[in-house]
Amino acid sequence: MSKEKFLASMTGFARAQGEAGNTGFVWELRSVNGRGLDVKLRLVSGLDALELPLREAVAKCFKRGNISATLSIKREAAASVAVDAVALERAKALALALAASMPGAPVPRAELLLGLPGVMRGAQAQEESEEERLALAEAVRAVFMHGLEGLAASRQAEGEKLAAITSANLREIALLREAAVLEAAKQPELHRARLAAQLAELIGGTPNLPEERIAQEVALLATKSDVREELDRLAAHIEAAKALLAEGVAVGRKLDFLMQEFNREANTLCSKSATVPLTNIGLALKAAIEQLREQVQNIE
Repeated sequence: MSKEKFLASMTGFARAQGEAGNTGFVWELRSVNGRGLDVKLRLVSGLDALELPLREAVAKCFKRGNISATLSIKREAAASVAVDAVALERAKALALALAASMPGAPVPRAELLLGLPGVMRGAQAQEESEEERLALAEAVRAVFMHGLEGLAASRQAEGEKLAAITSANLREIALLREAAVLEAAKQPELHRARLAAQLAELIGGTPNLPEERIAQEVALLATKSDVREELDRLAAHIEAAKALLAEGVAVGRKLDFLMQEFNREANTLCSKSATVPLTNIGLALKAAIEQLREQVQNIE
Protein backbone atom coordinates (compact mmCIF):
# COMPACT_ATOMS: atom_id res chain seq x y z
CA MET A 1 0.00 0.00 0.00
CA SER A 2 1.43 3.39 -0.98
CA LYS A 3 2.16 5.70 1.91
CA GLU A 4 1.04 8.65 -0.20
CA LYS A 5 -2.44 7.43 0.58
CA PHE A 6 -2.10 8.98 4.04
CA LEU A 7 -1.20 12.45 2.83
CA ALA A 8 -3.98 14.69 4.12
CA SER A 9 -5.33 18.00 2.93
CA MET A 10 -6.58 20.62 5.36
CA THR A 11 -9.77 21.01 3.32
CA GLY A 12 -12.76 18.78 4.03
CA PHE A 13 -16.43 18.51 4.99
CA ALA A 14 -18.55 15.99 6.87
CA ARG A 15 -22.15 15.72 8.09
CA ALA A 16 -23.42 13.32 10.75
CA GLN A 17 -26.84 13.04 12.35
CA GLY A 18 -28.44 11.17 15.24
CA GLU A 19 -31.25 11.22 17.78
CA ALA A 20 -31.92 10.71 21.46
CA GLY A 21 -35.49 10.26 22.66
CA ASN A 22 -37.67 12.83 20.92
CA THR A 23 -34.65 14.96 19.95
CA GLY A 24 -32.93 14.79 16.58
CA PHE A 25 -29.65 16.57 15.85
CA VAL A 26 -27.11 17.16 13.07
CA TRP A 27 -23.39 17.92 13.15
CA GLU A 28 -21.76 19.77 10.24
CA LEU A 29 -17.96 19.88 10.24
CA ARG A 30 -15.85 21.99 7.89
CA SER A 31 -12.09 22.34 7.57
CA VAL A 32 -9.97 24.84 5.63
CA ASN A 33 -6.30 25.82 5.52
CA GLY A 34 -4.61 27.20 8.63
CA ARG A 35 -1.11 27.76 9.94
CA GLY A 36 -1.95 25.79 13.07
CA LEU A 37 -4.99 24.09 14.54
CA ASP A 38 -7.93 26.40 15.22
CA VAL A 39 -11.22 24.85 16.41
CA LYS A 40 -14.58 26.62 16.58
CA LEU A 41 -17.51 24.73 18.14
CA ARG A 42 -21.10 25.94 17.98
CA LEU A 43 -23.08 24.02 20.59
CA VAL A 44 -26.58 24.62 21.97
CA SER A 45 -27.60 25.71 25.43
CA GLY A 46 -27.34 22.92 27.97
CA LEU A 47 -24.50 21.07 26.21
CA ASP A 48 -21.68 23.48 27.01
CA ALA A 49 -19.91 20.86 29.11
CA LEU A 50 -19.12 18.96 25.91
CA GLU A 51 -16.87 21.69 24.52
CA LEU A 52 -13.61 20.66 26.22
CA PRO A 53 -13.81 16.90 25.44
CA LEU A 54 -14.83 17.65 21.84
CA ARG A 55 -11.89 20.01 21.39
CA GLU A 56 -9.57 17.35 22.76
CA ALA A 57 -11.01 14.84 20.31
CA VAL A 58 -10.32 17.20 17.39
CA ALA A 59 -6.73 17.75 18.56
CA LYS A 60 -6.13 13.99 18.59
CA CYS A 61 -7.34 13.66 14.99
CA PHE A 62 -5.77 16.69 13.31
CA LYS A 63 -2.57 18.73 13.57
CA ARG A 64 -3.43 21.72 11.37
CA GLY A 65 -6.43 23.47 9.84
CA ASN A 66 -9.23 25.87 10.75
CA ILE A 67 -12.03 23.51 11.81
CA SER A 68 -15.60 24.56 12.58
CA ALA A 69 -18.30 22.24 13.90
CA THR A 70 -21.95 23.32 14.17
CA LEU A 71 -24.65 21.42 16.08
CA SER A 72 -28.32 21.81 15.10
CA ILE A 73 -31.07 20.31 17.30
CA LYS A 74 -34.77 19.76 16.67
CA ARG A 75 -37.14 18.48 19.35
CA GLU A 76 -40.49 16.89 18.54
CA ALA A 77 -43.46 18.96 19.74
CA ALA A 78 -45.57 17.59 22.59
CA ALA A 79 -49.37 17.66 22.54
CA SER A 80 -50.24 21.25 21.71
CA VAL A 81 -53.39 21.76 23.85
CA ALA A 82 -55.04 20.46 27.04
CA VAL A 83 -58.33 21.03 28.92
CA ASP A 84 -58.31 23.07 32.11
CA ALA A 85 -60.78 20.94 34.11
CA VAL A 86 -61.41 23.60 36.75
CA ALA A 87 -62.16 26.27 34.16
CA LEU A 88 -64.44 23.86 32.28
CA GLU A 89 -66.50 23.00 35.39
CA ARG A 90 -66.87 26.68 36.24
CA ALA A 91 -68.03 27.52 32.70
CA LYS A 92 -70.47 24.59 32.65
CA ALA A 93 -72.01 25.59 35.98
CA LEU A 94 -72.48 29.14 34.84
CA ALA A 95 -73.97 28.03 31.51
CA LEU A 96 -76.46 25.64 33.21
CA ALA A 97 -77.45 28.26 35.74
CA LEU A 98 -78.06 30.74 32.94
CA ALA A 99 -80.10 28.20 30.95
CA ALA A 100 -82.24 27.38 34.04
CA SER A 101 -83.04 31.03 34.52
CA MET A 102 -84.31 31.28 30.95
CA PRO A 103 -87.23 28.89 30.28
CA GLY A 104 -86.95 27.22 26.89
CA ALA A 105 -83.26 28.03 26.50
CA PRO A 106 -81.21 25.17 25.01
CA VAL A 107 -78.69 23.25 27.10
CA PRO A 108 -75.16 24.55 26.32
CA ARG A 109 -73.26 22.30 23.87
CA ALA A 110 -69.86 20.86 24.78
CA GLU A 111 -67.99 22.42 21.82
CA LEU A 112 -69.26 25.86 22.84
CA LEU A 113 -68.00 25.36 26.36
CA LEU A 114 -64.60 24.22 25.09
CA GLY A 115 -64.36 27.34 22.97
CA LEU A 116 -64.69 29.67 25.97
CA PRO A 117 -61.53 31.59 26.93
CA GLY A 118 -59.42 29.82 29.51
CA VAL A 119 -60.97 26.37 29.07
CA MET A 120 -58.39 25.16 26.56
CA ARG A 121 -54.73 25.95 27.20
CA GLY A 122 -51.40 25.05 25.71
CA ALA A 123 -49.86 21.96 27.22
CA GLN A 124 -46.79 22.62 29.36
CA ALA A 125 -43.68 21.05 27.90
CA GLN A 126 -42.31 18.42 30.19
CA GLU A 127 -38.95 19.31 31.66
CA GLU A 128 -36.11 16.98 30.67
CA SER A 129 -34.90 14.70 33.40
CA GLU A 130 -31.22 14.48 34.29
CA GLU A 131 -31.11 11.02 32.74
CA GLU A 132 -32.51 12.37 29.45
CA ARG A 133 -29.99 15.22 29.41
CA LEU A 134 -27.11 12.83 29.95
CA ALA A 135 -28.41 10.51 27.22
CA LEU A 136 -28.63 13.42 24.78
CA ALA A 137 -25.12 14.63 25.63
CA GLU A 138 -23.67 11.15 25.11
CA ALA A 139 -25.48 10.73 21.78
CA VAL A 140 -24.27 14.13 20.60
CA ARG A 141 -20.70 13.24 21.59
CA ALA A 142 -20.82 9.85 19.85
CA VAL A 143 -22.18 11.31 16.62
CA PHE A 144 -19.53 14.04 16.74
CA MET A 145 -16.84 11.34 16.81
CA HIS A 146 -18.46 9.75 13.76
CA GLY A 147 -18.40 13.16 12.08
CA LEU A 148 -14.67 13.49 12.85
CA GLU A 149 -14.05 10.20 11.07
CA GLY A 150 -15.95 11.50 8.05
CA LEU A 151 -13.96 14.74 8.08
CA ALA A 152 -10.69 12.82 8.28
CA ALA A 153 -11.76 10.66 5.32
CA SER A 154 -12.68 13.78 3.35
CA ARG A 155 -9.31 15.38 4.06
CA GLN A 156 -7.48 12.21 3.05
CA ALA A 157 -9.42 12.01 -0.20
CA GLU A 158 -8.30 15.57 -0.97
CA GLY A 159 -4.80 14.57 0.12
CA GLU A 160 -4.64 11.84 -2.51
CA LYS A 161 -5.35 14.43 -5.18
CA LEU A 162 -2.68 16.71 -3.72
CA ALA A 163 -0.15 13.86 -3.76
CA ALA A 164 -0.67 13.38 -7.49
CA ILE A 165 -0.42 17.10 -8.23
CA THR A 166 2.66 17.71 -6.09
CA SER A 167 4.43 14.66 -7.55
CA ALA A 168 3.82 16.05 -11.04
CA ASN A 169 5.16 19.45 -9.91
CA LEU A 170 8.32 17.81 -8.59
CA ARG A 171 8.86 15.93 -11.85
CA GLU A 172 8.62 19.22 -13.75
CA ILE A 173 11.13 20.86 -11.41
CA ALA A 174 13.51 17.91 -11.79
CA LEU A 175 13.36 18.16 -15.61
CA LEU A 176 14.04 21.89 -15.48
CA ARG A 177 16.98 21.29 -13.18
CA GLU A 178 18.46 18.77 -15.64
CA ALA A 179 18.08 21.32 -18.42
CA ALA A 180 19.84 23.89 -16.22
CA VAL A 181 22.75 21.49 -15.63
CA LEU A 182 23.27 21.08 -19.38
CA GLU A 183 23.01 24.81 -20.05
CA ALA A 184 25.29 25.75 -17.15
CA ALA A 185 28.03 23.48 -18.50
CA LYS A 186 28.32 25.79 -21.52
CA GLN A 187 29.01 28.93 -19.46
CA PRO A 188 32.86 28.70 -19.13
CA GLU A 189 33.34 28.40 -22.90
CA LEU A 190 30.85 31.21 -23.50
CA HIS A 191 32.78 33.37 -21.03
CA ARG A 192 36.01 32.63 -22.87
CA ALA A 193 34.57 33.52 -26.28
CA ARG A 194 32.91 36.66 -24.93
CA LEU A 195 36.11 37.84 -23.19
CA ALA A 196 38.22 37.24 -26.31
CA ALA A 197 35.72 39.16 -28.44
CA GLN A 198 35.68 42.07 -26.02
CA LEU A 199 39.49 42.24 -25.92
CA ALA A 200 39.73 42.07 -29.70
CA GLU A 201 37.25 44.90 -30.00
CA LEU A 202 39.19 47.05 -27.52
CA ILE A 203 42.63 46.64 -29.13
CA GLY A 204 41.41 46.33 -32.69
CA GLY A 205 42.54 42.85 -33.53
CA THR A 206 43.73 39.61 -32.03
CA PRO A 207 44.37 40.17 -28.30
CA ASN A 208 48.06 40.17 -27.29
CA LEU A 209 47.37 38.96 -23.76
CA PRO A 210 49.03 35.66 -22.83
CA GLU A 211 46.83 32.61 -22.90
CA GLU A 212 47.41 32.14 -19.17
CA ARG A 213 46.02 35.61 -18.42
CA ILE A 214 42.94 34.98 -20.53
CA ALA A 215 42.47 31.65 -18.76
CA GLN A 216 42.68 33.39 -15.39
CA GLU A 217 40.06 35.94 -16.36
CA VAL A 218 37.77 33.23 -17.71
CA ALA A 219 38.24 31.21 -14.51
CA LEU A 220 37.34 34.26 -12.41
CA LEU A 221 34.16 34.87 -14.40
CA ALA A 222 33.29 31.19 -14.29
CA THR A 223 33.69 31.14 -10.50
CA LYS A 224 31.34 34.08 -10.10
CA SER A 225 28.72 32.41 -12.30
CA ASP A 226 29.19 28.82 -11.10
CA VAL A 227 25.73 27.41 -10.31
CA ARG A 228 26.72 23.82 -9.64
CA GLU A 229 26.22 24.16 -5.87
CA GLU A 230 22.75 25.63 -6.36
CA LEU A 231 21.79 22.84 -8.75
CA ASP A 232 23.18 20.19 -6.41
CA ARG A 233 21.22 21.62 -3.49
CA LEU A 234 18.11 21.80 -5.67
CA ALA A 235 18.50 18.09 -6.44
CA ALA A 236 18.75 17.37 -2.71
CA HIS A 237 15.62 19.44 -2.04
CA ILE A 238 13.69 17.50 -4.69
CA GLU A 239 14.61 14.20 -3.03
CA ALA A 240 13.71 15.59 0.40
CA ALA A 241 10.29 16.67 -0.88
CA LYS A 242 9.68 13.23 -2.38
CA ALA A 243 10.58 11.61 0.94
CA LEU A 244 8.17 13.87 2.84
CA LEU A 245 5.35 13.11 0.41
CA ALA A 246 6.01 9.40 0.88
CA GLU A 247 6.02 9.85 4.66
CA GLY A 248 2.65 11.50 4.30
CA VAL A 249 1.54 12.18 7.88
CA ALA A 250 1.51 15.85 9.02
CA VAL A 251 4.35 16.97 6.72
CA GLY A 252 2.83 20.27 5.57
CA ARG A 253 5.00 22.49 7.78
CA LYS A 254 8.20 20.76 6.69
CA LEU A 255 7.25 21.04 3.03
CA ASP A 256 6.36 24.69 3.51
CA PHE A 257 9.83 25.39 4.92
CA LEU A 258 11.44 23.39 2.12
CA MET A 259 9.70 25.61 -0.44
CA GLN A 260 11.73 28.54 0.88
CA GLU A 261 14.92 26.61 0.08
CA PHE A 262 13.64 25.80 -3.41
CA ASN A 263 13.03 29.49 -4.04
CA ARG A 264 16.45 30.47 -2.73
CA GLU A 265 18.24 28.20 -5.20
CA ALA A 266 16.10 29.34 -8.14
CA ASN A 267 16.71 33.01 -7.33
CA THR A 268 20.47 32.49 -7.07
CA LEU A 269 20.47 30.55 -10.35
CA CYS A 270 18.83 33.49 -12.11
CA SER A 271 21.21 36.02 -10.58
CA LYS A 272 24.31 34.01 -11.60
CA SER A 273 23.09 33.15 -15.08
CA ALA A 274 25.31 34.37 -17.93
CA THR A 275 23.05 33.25 -20.76
CA VAL A 276 19.50 33.99 -21.80
CA PRO A 277 18.59 30.27 -22.07
CA LEU A 278 19.77 29.62 -18.50
CA THR A 279 17.89 32.67 -17.24
CA ASN A 280 14.73 31.40 -18.96
CA ILE A 281 15.17 28.02 -17.30
CA GLY A 282 15.59 29.77 -13.95
CA LEU A 283 12.38 31.73 -14.47
CA ALA A 284 10.53 28.57 -15.44
CA LEU A 285 11.87 26.94 -12.28
CA LYS A 286 10.56 29.80 -10.17
CA ALA A 287 7.11 29.45 -11.75
CA ALA A 288 7.05 25.67 -11.18
CA ILE A 289 8.20 26.10 -7.58
CA GLU A 290 5.45 28.65 -6.96
CA GLN A 291 2.87 26.19 -8.30
CA LEU A 292 4.24 23.55 -5.93
CA ARG A 293 4.19 25.99 -3.01
CA GLU A 294 0.50 26.75 -3.63
CA GLN A 295 -0.32 23.05 -3.38
CA VAL A 296 1.85 22.58 -0.29
CA GLN A 297 -0.22 25.27 1.48
CA ASN A 298 -3.13 22.79 1.46
CA ILE A 299 -1.22 19.88 3.03
CA GLU A 300 -1.71 19.15 6.74
